[in-house]
Amino acid sequence: MTVTLDRLPEKQSQKILCFYANTTAKMQIARISNIENEYWEHTVFPGERFLFQAFPEAELEIHQTLGNGEIKCERIFCQKLKVDE
Repeated sequence: MTVTLDRLPEKQSQKILCFYANTTAKMQIARISNIENEYWEHTVFPGERFLFQAFPEAELEIHQTLGNGEIKCERIFCQKLKVDE
């Protein structure tokens, strides 16, 4: 019997630890969708802070509904959200 272990893709080992805080009084949707074969979404409540892992070239999209019903989208490079360990 032969057991073969595949190496993890190189990108897998390049993920960084990131931090985001919702400093608004509104609920937000945080999403990463610009990386091929990667999709991540999280509901962020007012005042919530959380850690996540992402590739440095990923963009965190923050979607929030404004008072008039319009949806605002802000994009932040995950490299800027990197936690210094």
